[in-house]
Amino acid sequence: MTAATTLATWFTTPPGAYVLAWEQASLDALVTDLFGYFAVQVGLPGIDFLRDSRIPWRSTAALDGHPAVVADAHELPFAAESLDLVLLPHLLETSAEPHQILREVERVLRPEGQLLVTGFNPISWWGVRRMFGQSSLPPWDAEFVSVPRMKDWLKLLNFDIQGGLFGCYRPPFESEKWLGRFGFLEAAGRRWWPIAGAAYIMQAKKRVAGMRLITPARQLARRQARLLVPAVRQGSVPANLSGCMRDRSGGTVMNAYFASPASPGNPAPAFGCGNASPRLDRFSLARPAGPQTSTP
Repeated sequence: MTAATTLATWFTTPPGAYVLAWEQASLDALVTDLFGYFAVQVGLPGIDFLRDSRIPWRSTAALDGHPAVVADAHELPFAAESLDLVLLPHLLETSAEPHQILREVERVLRPEGQLLVTGFNPISWWGVRRMFGQSSLPPWDAEFVSVPRMKDWLKLLNFDIQGGLFGCYRPPFESEKWLGRFGFLEAAGRRWWPIAGAAYIMQAKKRVAGMRLITPARQLARRQARLLVPAVRQGSVPANLSGCMRDRSGGTVMNAYFASPASPGNPAPAFGCGNASPRLDRFSLARPAGPQTSTP
């Protein structure tokens, strides 16, 4: 019997059901806003943590527990950069090689892909019991990974931490009755010691550094030269004419000439707006065909 199988059995006990209820509700709210095409839950296939996901293709992968894909988490049978969402429910703390699992997840995730990790918090009443309890039963036999340590692991693989949640502030009682009596600690814990929850959920995004091609200087100079606009010769247009633009109104082409205000040394231009003006397909500078007289 593997650690994942025994952990799935523990989730049927009163303390396990207490943790599972919080994790299921929190993940339901998180995965609703994550989009893509392919999502995989690695581990605990008997619990559908992705039930509220909008991603069309969802699957489970594990070595036991009747998963959709029988696979080892250390060697996932998915192509590189093929998944949009990967969920690891309490998998890293029950594995002897958690770094290899994260490397595989980084490999199969697409750029900007999402990773969700659930774990038990050693800085909590549950962590104290694990430290002094010396139990060989789950989850006390697992290696609790703290949130700062998990962040370091993910940052080494170029994951950007998006956020996280803490929950389950009641002591690890085995009795459902005693768990109910300490229900008031939920509100108190969220207010006064939020980082001391028994479980946490961390969300991270895969980042890939962009690449910029460096071209030779001569190619860059030729490219910039093609972008230059030829200058208009001096005297080709009146000094007060700045240009014309094309406008469409009901299928009619109208040419509008923009000129500077008239002055004694700079009379008003002999250009106006009207359908009689020549058709212009783009913004350009025009030269008058001949001498014009100003229209009063």
